Order: sequence, then C-alpha cells, then structure tokens
Amino acid sequence: MGKILAVFLALAGLTAGVAMYYLQVYHFYEEVPATGPGDVQLTAQASQTPEPLPHDDFKAIDADSSPIRYRACFTTDARPSDLRETYAPYPEAEPLNAPFWFDCFDAEAIGAALEDERAQAFLGQRDIEYGIDRIVAVTEDGRGYVWHQINRCGEVVFDGQPAPEDCPEPPEGY
Repeated sequence: MGKILAVFLALAGLTAGVAMYYLQVYHFYEEVPATGPGDVQLTAQASQTPEPLPHDDFKAIDADSSPIRYRACFTTDARPSDLRETYAPYPEAEPLNAPFWFDCFDAEAIGAALEDERAQAFLGQRDIEYGIDRIVAVTEDGRGYVWHQINRCGEVVFDGQPAPEDCPEPPEGY
C-alpha cells in the first residue's frame, strides 16, 4: 500500500510541476496583433507625450496575469543617435526575460547592447499602468525591443509604502 501511495504522490507532484511550467511559459501569453504606427511610440522630450516611431516587422506577446509580461520586437530605419536629440532616454532600463519560444527577444543580449552603447533605451510611455513604464530600446543596426518595467513610484507603492511626494497618487486598491 505504501508503494502505491508513494507512486501516486510522485505522479501528482510531476503532473503539478508540468502544469505549472506550461501555465507560466505558454498558457498565459498571447500574441499581440500589430495595429499600426501606435504599436511603437517614444516620449518626446519637449512635449512629454508619446509619438509613433516608424517601424516594420512588429511582433509582440502579452499576458493578463502581470503588467510586466509585455515584450515586443520590431525593425526601424531610425538610429539611436538620431533619436537621442528628440526623445526621452531611459537610463535605468533593464530588459526582462521573455519565454524561450519568443526568440526575437533576448534580454541578456539586449542588456549587453545597452551596456556597450550599441543600443539606446527610451521612454515609450510613462505609467502605461500605474507604476509601470513602457521601455523601447533601439540598436545601431535598426532592431528594436519593447518591454514593461516597474518604475520608481511603482517599486515603492507595490512594496506597500505610501507614494513619494513627487509620484502620482496610486489608484484605489494599491
């Protein structure tokens, strides 16, 4: 009887592990269809408003389970040196890992390109959701990447602290 119970528990654990892996890596993600010029935007330094960035080959994924699961890839004729003059930089950009099957987005390679200054990160949109910024990185060879990142205000509020004075008031429930 003990052997049967042990086998049952091992199979139940294995099944739960496989299900959890599948849910985290595949199930919650959905492809985001391209909708046009507004798919990739950069925030202008002068007006602090997002403006479309001309692009091609847009691919994106997202999940309702978390506001920081958004990832996108695209190509553009714009170069970081040209964009720096007009658009707001995002110096604290840290690309977040994407599921392995979304192979156009390699967070480690993007991070290395940002460190080596082969890419530049820009603010796409501040507070796309409270405490979450959309970041856009563009490389010298015209590849682009988009992800969501928790901003300074979000870090504080999501840890249960009151919003700093220079941050917007969080919505109810935060």
